[in-house]
Amino acid sequence: MNYDVIVIGTGPGGYVAAIRAAQLGLKTAVIEKESLGGICLNWGCIPTKALLKSAQVFEYINHAEEYGLKVNGSEVDFGSIIKRSRGVADGMSKGIQFLMKKNKIDVIMGTGKLKGKGTVEVKGADGAAKEYTAKNIILATGSRSRELPNLKQDGVKVIGYRQAMNLPKQPESMVVVGSGAIGVEFAYFYNSIGTKVTVVEYLDNIVPVEDEEVSKQLARSFKKIGINIMTGSTVESVDTSGQKCKVNIKTAKGNEVIEADVVLSAVGVTTNLENLGLEELGIKTDKGKVLVDNFYKTNVDGVFAIGDIVKGQALAHVASAEGIICVEKIAGQNPEPLNYNNIPGCTYCSPEIASVGYTEKAAREAGYDIKVGKFPFSASGKASAAGAKDGFVKVIFDAKYGEFLGAHMIGFNVTEMIAEVVVARKLEATGHEIIKTVHPHPTMSEAVMEAAADAYGEVIHL
Repeated sequence: MNYDVIVIGTGPGGYVAAIRAAQLGLKTAVIEKESLGGICLNWGCIPTKALLKSAQVFEYINHAEEYGLKVNGSEVDFGSIIKRSRGVADGMSKGIQFLMKKNKIDVIMGTGKLKGKGTVEVKGADGAAKEYTAKNIILATGSRSRELPNLKQDGVKVIGYRQAMNLPKQPESMVVVGSGAIGVEFAYFYNSIGTKVTVVEYLDNIVPVEDEEVSKQLARSFKKIGINIMTGSTVESVDTSGQKCKVNIKTAKGNEVIEADVVLSAVGVTTNLENLGLEELGIKTDKGKVLVDNFYKTNVDGVFAIGDIVKGQALAHVASAEGIICVEKIAGQNPEPLNYNNIPGCTYCSPEIASVGYTEKAAREAGYDIKVGKFPFSASGKASAAGAKDGFVKVIFDAKYGEFLGAHMIGFNVTEMIAEVVVARKLEATGHEIIKTVHPHPTMSEAVMEAAADAYGEVIHL
């Protein structure tokens, strides 16, 4: 069978690219070895948010008296929490099946491999191979949990994120290695339902890619709810021979051994480039990433790559944007290259974190003369009413031209607020334009306006 476009992988990069290709009149097929929707829908973004919602509801129940309510008793049914999460993921995956059918995209189940110019070999579960041809082939094979040499995952006692959202029973204690988005989301979830959690981070701050003030605020919030945080520390080894894991942690004060039922390795991801046929076709890679141009074309005609396997942030929404740009270029349109400095990042623990653009430190290092504004949620009427006063909005502007350089938020629901700043930056709005944009009251989002006003000495509610 011959196609205009074949996409290998159906995560948020692959399935979105396929749908856009079909919309543009291209005959399209997708190849998937496991489940439609990839890691994001089945084992990542979506099911983790379901787990986190269960934790949030449990927290609400346990703090009901703070809202003037009396609730008699609450307990965790771990199996039911997991079951609900899997149900949400399955529903989303079925939604992708519907979209494939609606857009007349052929779904080929199996493992795809490049076999030559314009040719993909697909091996089915039965081992039988079949070849398909296409003018354009898009690689969207994503990534998997990264393994450290001294932290080998056995899937039982030393686990990755997939096992963390499908454990047979709730562990009494857990060590989370790494404090990026995956690490802190699972740390918050398990702590909230009663597991004793320790987070080990090699760098000096948790969520190290975030603005330093955000990192320090999350550390305070986590310590307040009983999460043990060890920064500037490394896991040297894990002894899994006994009933519990003995985790040997090197700290600035010397080595410490912590016992835990489970060790979650959350030290990042590694790309899925093996057995794709890249070497045979001479497709160039560098440090585990496929080299592409601004429109995701590799050095080999007719082969493109998007998502986690190319340089750029390994985020679902980035992969989707790349897939759309890639396909529109293939279809002869004139898309704008993606601006990787205006990509929002969100972390869904509690309090939530959302950020875009320069941190304060990065803005100074880039040579900008800056104005910084900050508005704490403790001064927000909506936050007080919601019982969610932890956190703040911090904004950074170029002092010379008023350019919106970055925003960093930590608090309740801030992942729903960051898009305002992304749009403002895209439209090149200045600080004063944000101040003069009337925000509804009372809302959490008016903190963006107040923070901007603070940067220019015009804040009202501080």
